[in-house]
Amino acid sequence: MKRAIVHMDLDTFFVSCERLTNSALEGIPLIIGGGDRGVVASCSYEARRFGVRSAMPTAMALKLCPQAKVIKGDMERYSQLSHAVTEVIQEKAPVMEKASIDEFYLDITGMDRFYGCYQWTNELANRVVKETGLPISFALSVNKTVSKIGTGEGKPKGHLDIPEEQVRAFLNPLSIRKIPMVGEVTFQTLSRVGIRNIQTLSEMPSEVLQRIIGKNGVEIWKKANGIDNNPVEPYTERKSITTEQTFTEDTIDLVQLKVVLCGMVEKLAFQLRKEQWLTSTVVVKIRYANFDTETKQCKIAYTSADHVLTEKILGLFTALYQRRMRLRLVGIRFSGLVRGTYQINMFEDTQEMLSLYAAMDKMKNRFGFDAVMRCAGAHLKRSVKI
Repeated sequence: MKRAIVHMDLDTFFVSCERLTNSALEGIPLIIGGGDRGVVASCSYEARRFGVRSAMPTAMALKLCPQAKVIKGDMERYSQLSHAVTEVIQEKAPVMEKASIDEFYLDITGMDRFYGCYQWTNELANRVVKETGLPISFALSVNKTVSKIGTGEGKPKGHLDIPEEQVRAFLNPLSIRKIPMVGEVTFQTLSRVGIRNIQTLSEMPSEVLQRIIGKNGVEIWKKANGIDNNPVEPYTERKSITTEQTFTEDTIDLVQLKVVLCGMVEKLAFQLRKEQWLTSTVVVKIRYANFDTETKQCKIAYTSADHVLTEKILGLFTALYQRRMRLRLVGIRFSGLVRGTYQINMFEDTQEMLSLYAAMDKMKNRFGFDAVMRCAGAHLKRSVKI
């Protein structure tokens, strides 16, 4: 049976959320992000025509498009609307994977026996627009790679159907930049040897490509040839990441307890970023010396940033720990996870903060978590459970 895989992506999601509540923003260049020292989290198509792009310093974006309106952004609002879209899709789709805050994969294989796959997907997209007011694009094809590339090519408000026999004709003329996994470094490496479009890449022996760009060469070659057997992973908000620490001696030392919690947050937040997760629910757990156990949790805007999560965790701990008895255990849990790479709050943080996180994570990935740590987390060398 031929697979039928849909990729759905909300068009300029942050921008669309702002326009949903303020129609005066329609049709004008719009930048969502921080102040002069911040970065662009998202921008409208009107701003993109001037060369503005995500992750660009806001100051540079305003030089390219001085007439653009800059809005700080409201991640809490965006998270709520993302949940609303998720509920609409999840109610109808047989298998849904939430790939990030604004994109989804659906496996509707076999739907043609009862209902046309394209017609079904088109009606679902129209329902998303009707119930949430947010524009959405989609592409239907035989696997995740082709459908994702198709959505990008069809935006905005694109509804593409790319059957198996048309996959190669669709992919061949496109730039290799369109292939997931091909970043700027890989693009420049391949460009230097004359490989700039997907057809040229697909016709190379995979072994040669692997020698040029390393271990990902074979996987990229497969994608260039429209080969992708990765399944759609069913979405659930029950997935979580947790850690706990039991003290050798029960303690009431608030300074020590907060230091331990800070270290836990740092380690879990690094794992979130490394595995490209964002969390929307944080939980603090404490166990008293008499074994009474209490927890407290709260919903937050999707994030994986240490400093944002630390503030929430310490606030929950302060509200939870009221009995002033000695504690034998503290723990934290991040749940409501979705895939995503909005690694820190680009509405609040500066370009320097973005660079700092990137540099720290690079060192941790290369030399291990203990290679560089915040002072508050330097004591933590325990493993993380997921």
